[in-house]
Amino acid sequence: MTFNEYQKLSKRTAIYPSKGKNFVYATLGLVGEAGEIAEKVKKVFRDNGGIMDDERKQIIKKELGDVLWYMAQLSTELGLSLDEVAQMNVDKLLSRMKRGKLHGDGDDR
Repeated sequence: MTFNEYQKLSKRTAIYPSKGKNFVYATLGLVGEAGEIAEKVKKVFRDNGGIMDDERKQIIKKELGDVLWYMAQLSTELGLSLDEVAQMNVDKLLSRMKRGKLHGDGDDR
């Protein structure tokens, strides 16, 4: 499955609480789900001595799916192709690597 195929299929399940400004809803959902992943990872250290076992991996896998869903919806709301977002990111990272700029601060390095 490509990102664009996922984006199209997942859009069918996007039911927002109100009309308009759905990019805000998708953004808030995205950061909420990312926070849930952080909580699950924190509990790996708190409850399991930092060991990432298969059960915890599956729990995080589900949360990663939720992050992907919100990324797809936000991309849709902004009129962006998820395939293009992914390609742009890889191109940016490869350019930074080629120029020795993977480390450091700033968006435009």
